[in-house]
Amino acid sequence: MDKDRKLIIAGNWKMNKTVAEALDLVKGLKRDLSQVKEVDIVVCPPYTALSDVSREIIDSNLRLGAQNMSEQSVGAYTGEIAAEFLKEFLVRYVILGHSERRQYQEESDALISQKAATAHAASLKPIICVGEKLEDREADRTQAVVEGQLTGSLAGLNADQMLETIIAYEPVWAIGTGKTASSDQAQEVHAFIRSKLEQLFDASVAKQVRIQYGGSVKPANARELMSQPDVDGALVGGASLDVRNFSDIVTNSI
Repeated sequence: MDKDRKLIIAGNWKMNKTVAEALDLVKGLKRDLSQVKEVDIVVCPPYTALSDVSREIIDSNLRLGAQNMSEQSVGAYTGEIAAEFLKEFLVRYVILGHSERRQYQEESDALISQKAATAHAASLKPIICVGEKLEDREADRTQAVVEGQLTGSLAGLNADQMLETIIAYEPVWAIGTGKTASSDQAQEVHAFIRSKLEQLFDASVAKQVRIQYGGSVKPANARELMSQPDVDGALVGGASLDVRNFSDIVTNSI
Protein backbone atom coordinates (compact mmCIF):
# COMPACT_ATOMS: atom_id res chain seq x y z
CA MET A 1 0.00 0.00 0.00
CA ASP A 2 1.10 3.53 -0.73
CA LYS A 3 2.24 4.89 2.64
CA ASP A 4 0.66 8.23 1.80
CA ARG A 5 -2.82 6.66 1.93
CA LYS A 6 -4.09 5.75 5.38
CA LEU A 7 -6.22 2.64 5.60
CA ILE A 8 -9.93 3.25 6.18
CA ILE A 9 -12.08 0.40 7.44
CA ALA A 10 -15.80 1.07 7.79
CA GLY A 11 -18.53 -1.15 9.18
CA ASN A 12 -21.85 -0.97 7.34
CA TRP A 13 -24.35 -2.34 9.85
CA LYS A 14 -27.22 -2.15 7.36
CA MET A 15 -30.65 -2.72 8.97
CA ASN A 16 -29.29 -4.31 12.13
CA LYS A 17 -28.85 -3.43 15.82
CA THR A 18 -31.23 -1.82 18.26
CA VAL A 19 -29.86 1.13 20.20
CA ALA A 20 -28.90 -1.12 23.10
CA GLU A 21 -27.19 -3.60 20.79
CA ALA A 22 -25.42 -0.78 18.98
CA LEU A 23 -24.02 0.57 22.23
CA ASP A 24 -22.80 -2.88 23.25
CA LEU A 25 -21.01 -3.21 19.93
CA VAL A 26 -19.23 0.14 20.00
CA LYS A 27 -18.23 -0.28 23.64
CA GLY A 28 -16.50 -3.50 22.64
CA LEU A 29 -14.83 -1.85 19.66
CA LYS A 30 -13.62 1.03 21.82
CA ARG A 31 -12.07 -1.46 24.21
CA ASP A 32 -10.42 -3.62 21.57
CA LEU A 33 -9.26 -0.92 19.16
CA SER A 34 -8.35 1.95 21.45
CA GLN A 35 -4.65 1.73 20.59
CA VAL A 36 -5.06 1.62 16.82
CA LYS A 37 -3.77 4.76 15.15
CA GLU A 38 -2.79 3.41 11.74
CA VAL A 39 -6.37 3.00 10.50
CA ASP A 40 -9.35 5.31 10.18
CA ILE A 41 -12.12 3.26 11.81
CA VAL A 42 -15.71 4.11 10.91
CA VAL A 43 -18.99 2.64 12.18
CA CYS A 44 -22.21 3.15 10.23
CA PRO A 45 -25.21 2.24 12.39
CA PRO A 46 -28.87 2.70 11.41
CA TYR A 47 -30.29 6.21 11.83
CA THR A 48 -32.05 5.30 15.08
CA ALA A 49 -28.73 4.60 16.82
CA LEU A 50 -26.71 7.54 15.51
CA SER A 51 -27.37 9.83 18.48
CA ASP A 52 -26.47 7.30 21.17
CA VAL A 53 -23.50 5.88 19.29
CA SER A 54 -22.20 9.39 18.64
CA ARG A 55 -22.17 10.17 22.36
CA GLU A 56 -20.54 6.83 23.16
CA ILE A 57 -17.63 7.25 20.74
CA ILE A 58 -17.12 11.02 21.05
CA ASP A 59 -13.76 10.71 22.85
CA SER A 60 -12.58 7.57 21.04
CA ASN A 61 -10.69 6.82 17.84
CA LEU A 62 -13.91 5.58 16.21
CA ARG A 63 -15.64 7.82 13.67
CA LEU A 64 -19.31 7.90 12.75
CA GLY A 65 -20.83 7.28 9.34
CA ALA A 66 -24.37 7.10 7.99
CA GLN A 67 -25.68 4.56 5.51
CA ASN A 68 -27.43 6.99 3.19
CA MET A 69 -28.85 10.52 2.94
CA SER A 70 -31.07 12.61 0.70
CA GLU A 71 -29.81 14.69 -2.17
CA GLN A 72 -32.18 17.41 -0.93
CA SER A 73 -31.22 19.83 1.82
CA VAL A 74 -34.65 20.31 3.43
CA GLY A 75 -38.34 20.16 2.60
CA ALA A 76 -41.32 17.95 1.85
CA TYR A 77 -39.50 14.66 1.35
CA THR A 78 -41.24 12.17 3.61
CA GLY A 79 -38.95 9.56 5.09
CA GLU A 80 -35.73 11.19 3.92
CA ILE A 81 -32.75 12.35 5.99
CA ALA A 82 -30.86 15.56 5.24
CA ALA A 83 -27.10 15.99 5.49
CA GLU A 84 -27.50 18.71 8.11
CA PHE A 85 -29.47 16.28 10.29
CA LEU A 86 -26.54 13.86 10.16
CA LYS A 87 -24.09 16.58 11.13
CA GLU A 88 -26.04 17.14 14.36
CA PHE A 89 -24.74 13.72 15.45
CA LEU A 90 -21.18 14.49 14.34
CA VAL A 91 -21.44 12.13 11.38
CA ARG A 92 -18.32 12.47 9.21
CA TYR A 93 -18.89 9.89 6.48
CA VAL A 94 -21.91 8.77 4.47
CA ILE A 95 -22.23 5.67 2.28
CA LEU A 96 -23.74 6.48 -1.10
CA GLY A 97 -24.82 4.22 -3.95
CA HIS A 98 -24.56 0.91 -2.12
CA SER A 99 -25.56 -1.92 -4.43
CA GLU A 100 -28.56 -2.72 -2.23
CA ARG A 101 -29.89 0.81 -2.77
CA ARG A 102 -29.07 0.64 -6.45
CA GLN A 103 -31.07 -2.60 -6.60
CA TYR A 104 -33.99 -2.12 -4.19
CA GLN A 105 -34.45 1.66 -4.46
CA GLU A 106 -33.30 1.80 -8.10
CA GLU A 107 -30.84 4.60 -7.35
CA SER A 108 -29.12 5.89 -10.48
CA ASP A 109 -25.59 7.18 -10.97
CA ALA A 110 -27.08 10.64 -11.58
CA LEU A 111 -28.86 10.56 -8.21
CA ILE A 112 -25.70 9.38 -6.46
CA SER A 113 -23.74 12.27 -7.99
CA GLN A 114 -26.37 14.68 -6.63
CA LYS A 115 -26.05 13.11 -3.20
CA ALA A 116 -22.26 13.35 -3.37
CA ALA A 117 -22.47 17.06 -4.15
CA THR A 118 -24.90 17.54 -1.25
CA ALA A 119 -22.59 15.62 1.08
CA HIS A 120 -19.61 17.77 0.15
CA ALA A 121 -21.63 20.95 0.60
CA ALA A 122 -22.23 19.80 4.18
CA SER A 123 -18.56 18.79 4.69
CA LEU A 124 -19.43 15.10 4.85
CA LYS A 125 -17.08 12.59 3.24
CA PRO A 126 -18.98 10.30 0.84
CA ILE A 127 -18.09 6.64 0.47
CA ILE A 128 -19.29 5.97 -3.08
CA CYS A 129 -19.91 2.31 -3.93
CA VAL A 130 -19.38 0.72 -7.32
CA GLY A 131 -19.34 -2.90 -8.41
CA GLU A 132 -20.50 -5.42 -10.95
CA LYS A 133 -23.08 -8.21 -10.77
CA LEU A 134 -22.13 -11.84 -11.34
CA GLU A 135 -23.50 -11.83 -14.88
CA ASP A 136 -21.36 -8.77 -15.66
CA ARG A 137 -18.20 -10.48 -14.47
CA GLU A 138 -19.01 -13.68 -16.33
CA ALA A 139 -19.59 -11.64 -19.50
CA ASP A 140 -16.26 -9.84 -19.00
CA ARG A 141 -18.07 -6.53 -18.45
CA THR A 142 -16.59 -5.68 -15.03
CA GLN A 143 -14.54 -2.75 -16.24
CA ALA A 144 -17.32 -1.34 -18.40
CA VAL A 145 -19.82 -1.45 -15.54
CA VAL A 146 -17.42 0.02 -12.99
CA GLU A 147 -16.32 2.75 -15.40
CA GLY A 148 -19.93 3.73 -16.07
CA GLN A 149 -20.76 3.87 -12.38
CA LEU A 150 -17.64 5.89 -11.59
CA THR A 151 -18.15 8.39 -14.39
CA GLY A 152 -21.82 8.91 -13.55
CA SER A 153 -21.53 8.91 -9.77
CA LEU A 154 -18.59 11.33 -9.67
CA ALA A 155 -19.97 13.70 -12.30
CA GLY A 156 -19.69 17.31 -11.21
CA LEU A 157 -17.15 16.77 -8.43
CA ASN A 158 -14.01 18.88 -8.56
CA ALA A 159 -10.52 17.72 -7.62
CA ASP A 160 -10.68 19.06 -4.06
CA GLN A 161 -13.99 17.26 -3.47
CA MET A 162 -12.62 14.06 -4.96
CA LEU A 163 -9.75 14.12 -2.47
CA GLU A 164 -12.38 14.04 0.29
CA THR A 165 -14.24 11.14 -1.35
CA ILE A 166 -13.70 7.42 -0.77
CA ILE A 167 -14.49 4.84 -3.42
CA ALA A 168 -15.68 1.41 -2.30
CA TYR A 169 -15.37 -1.38 -4.87
CA GLU A 170 -17.96 -3.96 -3.92
CA PRO A 171 -18.57 -6.73 -6.44
CA VAL A 172 -22.28 -7.46 -5.99
CA TRP A 173 -21.70 -11.19 -6.33
CA ALA A 174 -19.46 -11.11 -3.22
CA ILE A 175 -21.78 -9.17 -0.88
CA GLY A 176 -23.30 -11.39 1.80
CA THR A 177 -22.63 -14.51 -0.24
CA GLY A 178 -19.49 -15.75 1.45
CA LYS A 179 -17.72 -15.39 -1.90
CA THR A 180 -14.82 -12.99 -1.95
CA ALA A 181 -12.90 -11.57 -4.86
CA SER A 182 -9.39 -12.95 -4.72
CA SER A 183 -6.72 -10.46 -3.76
CA ASP A 184 -5.58 -10.44 -7.40
CA GLN A 185 -9.12 -9.79 -8.65
CA ALA A 186 -9.58 -6.98 -6.12
CA GLN A 187 -6.24 -5.40 -6.99
CA GLU A 188 -6.99 -5.57 -10.72
CA VAL A 189 -10.24 -3.61 -10.35
CA HIS A 190 -8.80 -1.18 -7.80
CA ALA A 191 -5.93 -0.41 -10.18
CA PHE A 192 -8.46 0.09 -12.96
CA ILE A 193 -10.47 2.48 -10.78
CA ARG A 194 -7.34 4.46 -10.00
CA SER A 195 -6.52 4.70 -13.69
CA LYS A 196 -10.04 6.01 -14.37
CA LEU A 197 -9.66 8.60 -11.59
CA GLU A 198 -6.49 9.79 -13.30
CA GLN A 199 -8.46 10.27 -16.52
CA LEU A 200 -11.38 12.00 -14.77
CA PHE A 201 -9.16 14.22 -12.59
CA ASP A 202 -5.36 13.93 -12.66
CA ALA A 203 -2.53 11.70 -11.52
CA SER A 204 -2.09 13.49 -8.20
CA VAL A 205 -5.76 13.08 -7.27
CA ALA A 206 -5.79 9.45 -8.40
CA LYS A 207 -2.78 8.65 -6.26
CA GLN A 208 -4.33 10.15 -3.12
CA VAL A 209 -7.91 8.83 -3.28
CA ARG A 210 -8.57 5.89 -1.00
CA ILE A 211 -10.29 2.86 -2.54
CA GLN A 212 -11.89 0.31 -0.23
CA TYR A 213 -12.77 -3.28 -1.01
CA GLY A 214 -16.10 -4.69 0.14
CA GLY A 215 -17.65 -8.13 -0.20
CA SER A 216 -17.41 -10.87 2.43
CA VAL A 217 -14.37 -9.35 4.12
CA LYS A 218 -13.36 -11.47 7.12
CA PRO A 219 -10.47 -11.60 9.60
CA ALA A 220 -8.96 -14.45 7.60
CA ASN A 221 -8.73 -12.58 4.29
CA ALA A 222 -8.21 -9.02 5.55
CA ARG A 223 -4.41 -9.04 5.61
CA GLU A 224 -4.00 -10.36 2.08
CA LEU A 225 -6.58 -7.97 0.66
CA MET A 226 -5.16 -4.93 2.44
CA SER A 227 -1.63 -5.79 1.34
CA GLN A 228 -2.50 -5.10 -2.31
CA PRO A 229 -0.96 -1.87 -3.59
CA ASP A 230 -4.25 -0.20 -4.57
CA VAL A 231 -6.50 -1.56 -1.77
CA ASP A 232 -6.73 1.11 0.92
CA GLY A 233 -9.25 -0.37 3.30
CA ALA A 234 -12.52 -2.24 3.53
CA LEU A 235 -16.23 -1.61 3.68
CA VAL A 236 -17.35 -4.46 5.90
CA GLY A 237 -20.90 -5.78 6.08
CA GLY A 238 -21.85 -8.82 8.13
CA ALA A 239 -18.52 -9.13 9.93
CA SER A 240 -18.89 -5.58 11.28
CA LEU A 241 -21.81 -6.70 13.47
CA ASP A 242 -19.52 -8.69 15.76
CA VAL A 243 -16.93 -7.07 18.04
CA ARG A 244 -14.31 -9.78 17.63
CA ASN A 245 -14.66 -10.14 13.86
CA PHE A 246 -14.53 -6.42 13.12
CA SER A 247 -11.70 -5.80 15.57
CA ASP A 248 -9.70 -8.65 14.04
CA ILE A 249 -10.28 -7.28 10.53
CA VAL A 250 -8.87 -3.93 11.65
CA THR A 251 -5.86 -5.34 13.49
CA ASN A 252 -5.12 -7.94 10.81
CA SER A 253 -5.02 -5.16 8.20
CA ILE A 254 -2.17 -3.25 9.82
